[in-house]
Order: sequence, then structure tokens, then C-alpha cells
Amino acid sequence: MPNVSFTSLVVVAAIAVGAPLLVGRFPRIGVPAVVLEIVGGIIVGPHGLKLVKTVDAPVQILAFVGLAFLLFLAGLELDLERLKGRLLRLALLGFVVTLGLGLAAGTLFKATGTVRSPLFIAIALSATSLGLVVPVLKDAGQITTRLGQLTIAASSVADFGAVVLLTLFFSGQHSTGTGAKVVLLGGFAVLAAVVAFALARLNRVMRFSDILLKLQDTTAEIRVRMAVLLLVGFVALAEHFGLETILGAFIAGGLLGIVDRDSATHPHFRLKLEAIGYGFVVPVFFVASGLRFDLGALVHSPAAFARVPIFLLALLIVRGVPAALYRRSVGTRGAVAVGLLQATSLPFLVAATAIGQSLHLILPVNGAALVAAGLLSVVIFPPVALGLLRRVAEPASEHAPSVLAPHASAGRAS
Repeated sequence: MPNVSFTSLVVVAAIAVGAPLLVGRFPRIGVPAVVLEIVGGIIVGPHGLKLVKTVDAPVQILAFVGLAFLLFLAGLELDLERLKGRLLRLALLGFVVTLGLGLAAGTLFKATGTVRSPLFIAIALSATSLGLVVPVLKDAGQITTRLGQLTIAASSVADFGAVVLLTLFFSGQHSTGTGAKVVLLGGFAVLAAVVAFALARLNRVMRFSDILLKLQDTTAEIRVRMAVLLLVGFVALAEHFGLETILGAFIAGGLLGIVDRDSATHPHFRLKLEAIGYGFVVPVFFVASGLRFDLGALVHSPAAFARVPIFLLALLIVRGVPAALYRRSVGTRGAVAVGLLQATSLPFLVAATAIGQSLHLILPVNGAALVAAGLLSVVIFPPVALGLLRRVAEPASEHAPSVLAPHASAGRAS
């Protein structure tokens, strides 16, 4: 057996248990458990109480798996049935405006010496935490409304676009030119399409379907094992192609969502996947992110600490302002709520910041300020948006002309 210690992992697991219990016991805190997980990691980490002095191998590996699973579940949230027509055009236009505003913000940050690449900061600010947005919409009863469907579609486009752009321009394999990466990305997309076609055909084979039905709720848990194989396989393929592994995880989740449209024969399948992700590896990623967070450097640098509200404002402008495009569809109050939800970002910011620091595109102290801004966005924006949504006089999606095609699914919270 390898000589490893699980002491740090015990502390991480304790925080992962304590954070949701604290939120459940004191719901008026109004903070998602993920924020408390990161804060808990900061408190016990090398820059806090030093109960965990280093992010050792067990925590590193599980944190990486947690990030992959988080992107996998985010990809699973994609609903291509919603991404069409006027809805898709609005979502794409909003993302284009986001990138334009992000480049402008990045240019300003470069002029002040905060970052080296305006494109990097534009991409980092362009994503939305879909897994945090969906629960807010569900709490407000807005999932099936025009506003809810538009928010989910815009967030899905932003998540996918940000992951692809980060992979294309700032992959860890930075020795590969952008043109070569486009070719590799195209080859990867073709391979993903082939796999999706093969899985869809295989899913229609009666004998194979009977085997799945027979084994899916036994100790074999065959559907879960196949999903894990798909995840690990695409992460490995992305690495082999010289692309970011988070793209492989996201694509794997999207493919599974495409081929697994009819869940009538396996209603608990996705719940099982969420149990593995949110019950085990995903919290390790967030707590480990807190362990790596250099709070001391941020606190001891007034200039860096002052950048936290600046980054937060940039996030609100870059992702919130494009929601003005939706005003005709959801009204002024609804557009403001969508803008706040779109500006809610944390998991992608954490991942992008780690990549940016490894490529020396952003200083660690500025990366800490960017992640801190993401934490504040999760704490501030969703509650304000929820208050607005509860006051929106929006009829249900079956009333009044809708710009969207009706959809039976109410969405899934992450």
C-alpha cells in the first residue's frame, strides 16, 4: 500500500458534512453550502488555522475528480430542446455582448497590471453557475416560465462557451498553436458525435436495454458505471487531444443528457449520479479550493483587497448588462433578476483562476481576489434575484404568447 495519510481528508470531509448542516439549521444565513465549504477550507487551511497544512495527494486527486464531476453534472443540465429559435438567438447574442464587455474589462485590468491577458479575464468572467441558478428559479416557481427558460438557456450557452474558449486559448498544452487547437477541438467534437450516435443506437437495441433494466438497480449499478466510464473516458480523451480536461467532463455530461432523454425506466439514475457528485467528490473540490485560497496575501495587500469589489462589479457588468436584451420578453424587473442570476459565478472562476495562475496570466493574489468576488456573487446576487422573482407578475408559461417552445421538464437542481 502507498504511504499516504488521510488526516487532511478527514478534515475536508468534516467540513463537507458541517456546511450543509449549518445551512439547514440556520436557514436565515441565506448562503449556499458551497460558500461555507470554501470558507471552511480557508479557515482550516495553510493560510488559516493550519489544521490542514498542505493539500496532499488524496485531497488533490479527489478534488480533481470533484471538479470533473461538477462539470459533468453541469453538462447533464444542458437541454438542447430549449436551445433553438428565438431563445437560442437571444442567448447567443447575450454571450457575444458578454465577451465584448469582458474584453473591455480585461483591457482595463491589463492597463493596471492586474492581468496579462484581456482575453483570459473576459473568458473567466463570462460563465454562469448553472448549478446555483436552477435552485433559485425552482424556489421562485419560475422554471417553466419564459423567464426561467431564458435564464437556463443563456446560462447553458455561457457555461459551454466559456469552457470551449478557455480550452481553445488557454489550455495547459500552451505550446500548441491556436490553429492546431481548433483542428484538435474539431476532431474531438467529431469523436463526441460518433460516440453519441453509437450510444443512441445501442440504447435502442432491445436485448441490451433488457440487460440494463436487469442490472441497473442491483449491486452492479450498470448505468452509473457506464456514466462514470463515459466521464473518465472523455476526460482522458481531452487530455490526449491536448485540451482542457474540464471540456471532456462537460461534453461527457452533455452526451449523457442527449442519449438519456427517456428516464421512465430508470427514474433514480440521475439521483444516483448526483449522490456521487454532490455527496462525495464535489464538496472535496470546493473545500480544497478554500485550502488553496491565500487569504493572508489578500488581506495584507490593500491594493489586492480593493480589487475584490472591482472584480465583483466587473462580473455584474459583464454578465448582468446583456440581460437588458431580454427586457422585451420578461419585463424590466425580470431582466434585472436574470442579470443578477447570470452574474452568479464560482466553480468556473475557481477552475479558470487555477489555470490562469499555472500559465502565469494572473498573480496568485489577484486570483484570490477574483475567487473572492465569485464568492460574494454567490452570497449577494441569488437572494436579491429571488426577491425580485417572487414579485414578478409573470404568468405561467402556458399563458400569454411565449417566445419559447413549451417543455415538459421542470429542470433539475444542481
